[in-house]
Amino acid sequence: MKLHLLSFFLFSAALVQAQTVKKGALVIGQVDSLTSTVLKEQRKVWISVPASASDLTHAKQRYPVVFLLDGEDHFVYTSGMIQRQSESPETGCPEMIVVGIPNTQRTRDLTPSRPTSFEGMPPEELKAAGGGENFTAFLEKELIPYIEAHYPASAHRTLIGHSFGGLLVMNTLVHHANLFENYVALDPSMWWDSENLLKQVHEALAQPRFKGRTLFVASANASGQDSVLTAKDPSISGQHGRAKWKLREDLARNPGNGLRSAFRYYPTDSHGSVTVPATSDALNYIFQPYALSIASILALIAKKPTEDGAAMLVAHYQQVSAQVGYSVLPPESFVNGLANYLLTQEGQAPRALALFQLNLQNYPTSSNVHSGLGDYYQAQKQPNFAIASYTKALQLQETPAIRKKLAELQVKQTPLGKKGSSRAKNTLKG
Repeated sequence: MKLHLLSFFLFSAALVQAQTVKKGALVIGQVDSLTSTVLKEQRKVWISVPASASDLTHAKQRYPVVFLLDGEDHFVYTSGMIQRQSESPETGCPEMIVVGIPNTQRTRDLTPSRPTSFEGMPPEELKAAGGGENFTAFLEKELIPYIEAHYPASAHRTLIGHSFGGLLVMNTLVHHANLFENYVALDPSMWWDSENLLKQVHEALAQPRFKGRTLFVASANASGQDSVLTAKDPSISGQHGRAKWKLREDLARNPGNGLRSAFRYYPTDSHGSVTVPATSDALNYIFQPYALSIASILALIAKKPTEDGAAMLVAHYQQVSAQVGYSVLPPESFVNGLANYLLTQEGQAPRALALFQLNLQNYPTSSNVHSGLGDYYQAQKQPNFAIASYTKALQLQETPAIRKKLAELQVKQTPLGKKGSSRAKNTLKG
């Protein structure tokens, strides 16, 4: 079996879901806002929702949500990265809603404490610092409920922050661990306020209270020196690097606290450039349990005639669901693409049918799923069953391409075939 043909089917399916093109514009998201009584101000948020959410031919679903601090800086590339990485199960990343949170008073909102003094910061900004707990209250009591009420959001949440944002990520993990499932701290400013939060992290990580939580920490080469030298030599100008190295040691020292964590050093990246590669790495690490090797499925199918891809997918996503703590179904477009690929391979029609039926079981209200089953029956020269499937697809969502397929089949049918079509409609479920 040729992998390039499978790639074609999967890429085509991804394009159907990834299209966000409107006439004259490429739309990556929208601006929303809410009035915060906690912060006593109007807050804008930038929202990117997967294109599949507005595709009426697909079944409705709820998506994991990424809450992104410093949204004005990181929203565009993070949204694009998630869209790209979610196009194939091999990357592991699911489709997700991205909520970018632009700043109004960054130092106020992203720092959890206020130092007595700090050179280089204007007095008025320093005076406003330390509002991190209040900002977290805004997330918990206002923003998260707003997103879940107005968008197809699930309760599986990820918090991503860079620099001061990374500091707030760590503060949230230590003091509000149950608010998010996943935490991403990109070159966090653990040096802030004489490492006050770092001391709290040291104590918290020694306690077994982080079960089901994942943390990814990225450390840039802030001083231009080797990280080990910076950590051990106070003469090197590297307070930022030394604080992060202490965090790394705390993570390594407490493997039994339930936290699944990774600390990754980026020797060729600066504080500003580390965010893009580290965000990609963080997504891969967090959602690694989702990752599914297409090659392994095809290899097993080729070697073991009794195995079918549908059973493998069910087993894989049952395991994923157990690991992440909520139900995860095999992606509709991926299953449909794999089924279409197998349909082109000699002797693989039964396995293709099993995949189409798996999609029908998981997404019974999807017009696209019924259309795919119709394509299967048409390829198998069973026009009466194909007509029944296309008819069901059109009942769910009127689509010109499916209407054309149905009309062409009906023209070819004989009176005997029409009687058979009636029997097929009574046989098909869903």
